[in-house]
Amino acid sequence: MTHPLKRQPPYIRLANGLGVVLERAGLSRPSLCPEHLMRRAQARTGLDNWGDASFRTGLDRLTASLEREANLTQIGRIVAYLNLLDHLSVRLRLIDYRASHPEVAAQRIERPLFIVGLPRTGTSILHELLAQDPALRAPATWEVARPVPPPAPAERDADARIARVDRLLGLLEKLSPGFQPIHAVGARLPQECVYMLSSAFASEQFGYMYRVPDYRKWLLEEDLTAAYAWHAAFVQHLQSGGGEARWVLKTPAHLASLKYLCGQYPDACIVWTHRRPLQAIASFSSLACTLRRGFSRGVDPREVGEEQLRHYARVARRGMEERRALGEERFFDVGFSAICDNPVGVIREIYERFSMTLTDDAERRMRAYLRRRPRDLYGEHRYSAAAFGLDSGCESDHFADYLERYGRYIDGA
Repeated sequence: MTHPLKRQPPYIRLANGLGVVLERAGLSRPSLCPEHLMRRAQARTGLDNWGDASFRTGLDRLTASLEREANLTQIGRIVAYLNLLDHLSVRLRLIDYRASHPEVAAQRIERPLFIVGLPRTGTSILHELLAQDPALRAPATWEVARPVPPPAPAERDADARIARVDRLLGLLEKLSPGFQPIHAVGARLPQECVYMLSSAFASEQFGYMYRVPDYRKWLLEEDLTAAYAWHAAFVQHLQSGGGEARWVLKTPAHLASLKYLCGQYPDACIVWTHRRPLQAIASFSSLACTLRRGFSRGVDPREVGEEQLRHYARVARRGMEERRALGEERFFDVGFSAICDNPVGVIREIYERFSMTLTDDAERRMRAYLRRRPRDLYGEHRYSAAAFGLDSGCESDHFADYLERYGRYIDGA
């Protein structure tokens, strides 16, 4: 069963319908040609230094997948065009700023704390809670979306860019109604690392938004050394504005790239969250369907479920393999149920594991945050595994090794 345009809001269906009429009349659509996008970004910024050319492979792969596989509507094509143009512009501006500010390359990123795991396993709430500690710093959505110039600590809560990014984020709920209850967005909320990796064009963010299976397959097979070097340069840029806080960073996608992550951050400390894969994949399939319905002509929930099942089974296997090679001493495991039942207790265990100090002030801030932002702040996220063609047989077929190794963290989750 597919969910075509009739499931989209009337104003989106109208815009897409007009797009079809204009296309049939021979009027041009936004071009996703990499060369065209790069020329437009150069014209927008007045800059032309792209840095390491390895990003072109990802850009070429992504645009090819968008053209062949994503089944974009007119609105979807416009969003993809603007999305890619924005990331290209961010890339140009970051490279230009770094070239004229030697203090950026001099930044040392010491003992960053990373949160990884399958999607929908509690990574976001841990990230948000840890960011309440003044001794830690998470990248805010607005500063990774509009990073130039890097904000000074005293200006991080009052920068004019915050309101502009909030207005842009407000469009997401209009294009993909129902997304906010699944995954809250806001300019001041911590942003995960997929956004920083997007300007290297080696990011799972594109796989969330669009049906691009060939691109996602390439991403799992590609050498991402250059992409993670870009990630480290991005974090250096943000840190160069000032402040001594230790970084706390997160994205489920890091689970497939632990060797590249630790290659850039050899002293990284890693929290791995766990949940029953059937529930995690069903929840993420719901998120992907909600997003993609805003941009694609039709979304088949069962196809989405199958795609996520196979993709994240590979991700989990990769994570386990690379963890064995990297050694256990840098990892800490925690279950989704524990996070839901006693999040501050889990935080205490993380601090103890990595010899960090949880002050009374930091704990008060975390508890206040939980009161301000309950889990159902924007409504309840309802989903079922069966809606995506998933059942316990799928889970045991694809995640047997994962369940055997980490079952003690996920039983009952």
